[in-house]
Amino acid sequence: MKPAHEVADTGRLKIGFILARSFTLSAFALFVDTLRLASDEADRSGRVLADWQVLGSSRNLITSSCGVQVAPNSEFVDPHQFHYIVVVGGLLNSDAPVDTETVSYLKRAAACRVTLIGVCTGTFILAEAGLMKYHRTCVSWLHYQAFRQRFPDLDVRSDRLFNLDNARGSCAGGSSAADMAASIVRRHISKEAERNALEVLQIEKARSPSDIQPRKPAFIECQDPRLKAALIIMENHVDNKLSMPKLAASVGLSRRQLERLFREKTKNSPALIYKRVRLERAKQLLTQTRAPMIEIAIETGFENASHFSRLFHQTFGQSPSKFRSAVSE
Repeated sequence: MKPAHEVADTGRLKIGFILARSFTLSAFALFVDTLRLASDEADRSGRVLADWQVLGSSRNLITSSCGVQVAPNSEFVDPHQFHYIVVVGGLLNSDAPVDTETVSYLKRAAACRVTLIGVCTGTFILAEAGLMKYHRTCVSWLHYQAFRQRFPDLDVRSDRLFNLDNARGSCAGGSSAADMAASIVRRHISKEAERNALEVLQIEKARSPSDIQPRKPAFIECQDPRLKAALIIMENHVDNKLSMPKLAASVGLSRRQLERLFREKTKNSPALIYKRVRLERAKQLLTQTRAPMIEIAIETGFENASHFSRLFHQTFGQSPSKFRSAVSE
């Protein structure tokens, strides 16, 4: 089989898009527009340096999550024609975001060693097809818990914007789709083409795979990317099953360096901040659900309801039951 980069026309970067039902329009548009603007000078939109197709098992319109519809302009052609095939996902409330013919085509493309990329929840589609084994998956912090529940054996993280190796890519979605597309343009076309695309899109600079998703707990302000990453990881492990050495390693630090970072930036230890993150999550559950106290305690990593109640009162000045009664009035 030919490697993915050995396509028929090596003079242009070629990408195929597969759109799931209720796909995210912004992620698709930013990805494809970065290609469009990198492919020609200024905003003339000629397919000079890149080409792209929206692939589908039929030419039926595909409805995005915002209601705008897009029509595929190509059937499932030989995957060897593409350097990348990008699956754009969206809402997770669909039992069948793509049909069986699409899944078969993705497996065929993987067998042809074409690089497959999941954008937004497109990673769920690739994982469901068994195509993310042995590859690190990047998802939005919003979808992290759902991914872990569905695919507990896969390596996933939600602190980074995107990840791309020689066989698979994954992207948190939103504006990070432009960052991933820019990295591909830089790799296959040139830095000048990337610069042209970003300038027309009014993006000052593309972010890298190591940049951190813009998410942090409301109770703490931070700018250090290592601290931001640590806080996101804490939020995704509110069951208290995350050890401090593992947390430190996840952000590229030793345990001592992590302790020093937290002391410097927050005046507290990472263990204390982790406890506060879990209590903040418990506060959300008290507000948004009618779950019993014991369930909330267990879900947020406390050994029993009385221990949870005591720590909640120490932190917020009232018991969980009084807090829930106050917000429901």
